[in-house]
Amino acid sequence: MSKKLPPTDEELVASLAARDDGALAQLYDRHGRCALALARRIVGDAGLAEDAVQEAFLGVWREAERYAPERAAARTWLLMVVRRRAIDALRRERRRQEGVAQATPAAAPPAADEAWARLQRERVRGALAVLPSAQRELLALAYYGGLSQSEIATRLGQPLGTVKSRTFGALGELRGVLESL
Repeated sequence: MSKKLPPTDEELVASLAARDDGALAQLYDRHGRCALALARRIVGDAGLAEDAVQEAFLGVWREAERYAPERAAARTWLLMVVRRRAIDALRRERRRQEGVAQATPAAAPPAADEAWARLQRERVRGALAVLPSAQRELLALAYYGGLSQSEIATRLGQPLGTVKSRTFGALGELRGVLESL
């Protein structure tokens, strides 16, 4: 008597393309927490992160037939969609806040929060300084410039896959440097 294995992520995405809403629920059960953590790290706000994840899973539902397993694992594809939606949400929120800021005078952040943020910025800058210039440039374009990996690939004249793998490597290096500080 053999047990039936649960479907792989790739099989679930194929089921999504066939409009199986149970597959969406299974994908969310598997990756929802990770997706929410990623979105929250990007936007810094639980409500915005939840909205971004909801939009991402809706986008995955709508675009499941466009998934190409030879290009990326289903989890990677899903998290790339979450990242794009989170960046979009962050940009919308910044534009909204800029509009509000122009209408009302800005309130100063508490001194302790400002000092902590400055300390963290200095720590990250120090870690970035240790990285090779090519890795530093990729991370600066992505996180300070707010560019997507496709936009970075276009700007640098490199294949998208190369930018993705080099960004992944740069993030790993940065993580290692930050952990050693």
